[in-house]
Amino acid sequence: MEDQERRYAYADLADAIVRLGYPEEFAQVLASELRSAKAMRRMAAYLDGVRPTSPEQIADELLAITYERDRWVEQKMSEHANATITKFYNRPRDE
Repeated sequence: MEDQERRYAYADLADAIVRLGYPEEFAQVLASELRSAKAMRRMAAYLDGVRPTSPEQIADELLAITYERDRWVEQKMSEHANATITKFYNRPRDE
């Protein structure tokens, strides 16, 4: 299921890139950086909605999406670490 979702998301991204006049190889580069179906769909929506006029604008959005994704991952890791240490501190202790 997840693999199929990635293929559909990539197809949407590639279609959006080609409609803007860029080669599909550009979509391959973007997809390799974006990595997830959600990020690829977000980029495709940006391309369709904003219709950027330069590769630099596309690269800026790529950086914004990957930054937010990486920040979300860091937040989830921090939340997990905090939950683990709280569980440790609240463990039953022998008196």
